[in-house]
Amino acid sequence: MRTPPRLPIAAFIVCLPLAAQAADPDDGRRWQAGDHHVHSEWSVDWDRSTSPPTPIRGGDSPYTRTRNAQQALAYGLTWMVHTDHGGPGHSAVTRDHAWPALQQARRAVPALIQFNGMEFDVPGGEHASLIIAPGPEERDQLVAIERGYGRTEPLEPGSRDNGQLMLDALAHMRTLPAPPLVFINHPSRSATGIGRWGAVEPAELRAWHDAAPRVLVGMEGAPGHQAAPVHRGLYRNAAAPTFGGFDQMTAEVGGVWDAMLAEGRRFWITATSDSHENLRDGGRDFDPGQYSRTYVWARHEAGDILDGMRAGRMFAVTGDLIDALELTVRADGETGRAAAMGGTLVMPAAGTMRVELKVRQPAGLNFNGQRPTLGHIELIVGSGGGGEPRMETRRFGPDDWKREGRWYALSWALPVPRNGGFVRARGANTAEAAPLADVPGEDPWQDLWFYSNPVFVEIAP
Repeated sequence: MRTPPRLPIAAFIVCLPLAAQAADPDDGRRWQAGDHHVHSEWSVDWDRSTSPPTPIRGGDSPYTRTRNAQQALAYGLTWMVHTDHGGPGHSAVTRDHAWPALQQARRAVPALIQFNGMEFDVPGGEHASLIIAPGPEERDQLVAIERGYGRTEPLEPGSRDNGQLMLDALAHMRTLPAPPLVFINHPSRSATGIGRWGAVEPAELRAWHDAAPRVLVGMEGAPGHQAAPVHRGLYRNAAAPTFGGFDQMTAEVGGVWDAMLAEGRRFWITATSDSHENLRDGGRDFDPGQYSRTYVWARHEAGDILDGMRAGRMFAVTGDLIDALELTVRADGETGRAAAMGGTLVMPAAGTMRVELKVRQPAGLNFNGQRPTLGHIELIVGSGGGGEPRMETRRFGPDDWKREGRWYALSWALPVPRNGGFVRARGANTAEAAPLADVPGEDPWQDLWFYSNPVFVEIAP
């Protein structure tokens, strides 16, 4: 991986012992590219002529976990989560087959940090990436969660389609010594229109987040299956498509995600491959890292990567449009007090804040043989205070930013939101003012976006 300069952090102009001055939490951190939604041959199909149903290896993906790890490393990732589907009695497959396959993949591809996980069948919902913290209990933790709470684990279909059971599952997860992470997958894929929700509703997102805010910390902003030739992201309802490859909950300024952020929720977005079978092999997916990436600001350590994901130190991007991002909010005219992605800056209500953004374009071609260029960048500020979030945006074009080698830099000074709020950024290789609805046959390589996670601004008492 290419190593960017360190993100700016708050500087404290006080006299401290030398040992304290040297304790920089960002030491050794860089942008770690990864993918938390990848399927293997242990996403099995089922022979339902037997009782119980018999798992059919390779039913939903032909690839071994080792092959997926090798592809992820070849495409420049430094971490990946193995996330196979559940099913009736699948916890035994997880224990007896998927776990040994993970161990084999870790031995074969030691340079890639590989997390144990699954695509959890959410009771009363649809799917989520469940990521287990590495350690001596990681196999048994995953098996116990799947066996005790997975919606499709019982032999009787529909017997666990109960929203309360998801709250119980989160209550269990938050008490574990090393709590896992959960990201809701493709949240609007079953929607029937814009703002007409299916299996995942905004009220459910809020309830799940309330139940375990340090476990269920976000959702896929850009779902996988981006190579699907007809329905990008497999969002099959033409009335509820993706927008620039991103889910409507994320892509709409002032929409579901912004409303949650305006409430002060630390709720983050990611981009994944949802890889089952690659386009070159007759499938509808990209390999891990080939098109979509989630960059986490962390050391090359499993624990720090999980910490970065839990804390929102990450951004989502498609097509290698950028490979580094620094979003900072500070008091205008001051060089010290500042906050970066996932962080919080406390400001006086009558103050002026300065938003600073730097993004870096990769040195080489992307995996489609292109060197995409930025068409525009948008800074987005939101605030709450009851009702719909109040949004303010500013759009920047090539004439508005400063070029510093491969870095693009811009800033915006504006009043602090009266009730506090948040700042986020996005950009594209197109001149579209906002992402357009994706249409059948669209080439995803011509419609590339990045989205940051937010910086929060709170009002000093």
